[in-house]
Amino acid sequence: MDAVSAATQLMSPEGRRDPYPLYAALRANGPVLALDDQLIVTSYRHASAVLRDPQMLVVDRDMLRRQFGPEFATRPAQALLTDSMLNTNAPDHRRMRQLVSGVFTPRRVADLRTAIQAQAMRLADALHDSDEPVDLMEQFAVPLPVTVICELLGVPESDRGWFRPVAVDFADAIEYAITTEAADRADRAATQLRDYFIGLVADRRRKPADDLTSELAAAATSADSVLSGAELLGNLALLLLAGHETTTNLIGNGMAILFGHPDSLTRLRSSPELAPAFVEEFLRFDSPVQMTTRVPASPTTVAGVDVTRRTEITVLLGAANRDPDRFSAPDSFDPLRSDNMPLSFGAGAHFCLGAALARLEAQIAFPLLLARFPGLRPASDPIRRDRLVLRGFCRLPVSL
Repeated sequence: MDAVSAATQLMSPEGRRDPYPLYAALRANGPVLALDDQLIVTSYRHASAVLRDPQMLVVDRDMLRRQFGPEFATRPAQALLTDSMLNTNAPDHRRMRQLVSGVFTPRRVADLRTAIQAQAMRLADALHDSDEPVDLMEQFAVPLPVTVICELLGVPESDRGWFRPVAVDFADAIEYAITTEAADRADRAATQLRDYFIGLVADRRRKPADDLTSELAAAATSADSVLSGAELLGNLALLLLAGHETTTNLIGNGMAILFGHPDSLTRLRSSPELAPAFVEEFLRFDSPVQMTTRVPASPTTVAGVDVTRRTEITVLLGAANRDPDRFSAPDSFDPLRSDNMPLSFGAGAHFCLGAALARLEAQIAFPLLLARFPGLRPASDPIRRDRLVLRGFCRLPVSL
């Protein structure tokens, strides 16, 4: 298959359902491909180099305005995200990231272990009471990370059920191929989240608590004014999005992989201490985040290909994670492979701040589910979300 055909099919519903053969077809045409006005990176080595290069920029508000017009950049979902770290470059990105990472610390994440275990047990208890097949996405993979990130943000327990569908709709905002209906849902969700966080921030300013919202709100009103009001709201929304979507997909994708590899399922059930290795291979084999975009600040070369300033560079993380030059037998699921370092959480300045939390939640979830439900198996065919950037299931029916 030629590169143009593979890239075109990748944007179709069929291509989004199973992109890996298309990644291989693209890679067969070279590790870096120049197609029209964009560059597509499929190799691990070059993907890592692009992500770590400080001269490679993320798409920010000004770029969105130039590419799609001012109306697109001011749509609620895009406006909210472009005020966050996700779509901001240095020096503003560095300022915001230093602040958020200062409160989103490894110690705070480690301290959540007991709370994550307790919540996972509560969800498993609820599943245990069902004699009928259940949707593992709706009843476990979504509520676990949403509850955890809400705990970090200080969202009251009474509001957390409301957050789940809103967070799911908001996630469509970062998709490449998005329908008008999905874009409208993302905008409505963004408006709801913005309004909710305005109220939560006001409450925390009156009565601070031990949560991220209180700490970020304090920073936004400090004498240094290190965080604007819009940036505060944007980053709270980003933390909600990043804090649940990747982990939800990781749990769903990982469980589907285990169902397809029963020997591996049995091994993990009998050796739960292998969970960290299994989670890394889940991340590599079927990455929850499949791609990201960079643009060079000035003319450069990538793998010998000349790239002009502002050329869009599409980094296919899912393809890089199956690069045969980096991983032996990349299309085989091997949780015990050595030197397994997937690019699923990115790399460089924009490496995902919530990576440690996502890994911790998954390392707790899989052994717990397998131990609690010895007969866990698929009940019917799963249904994937029609997404390319965020890869996961909307339904994963299981029998317990």
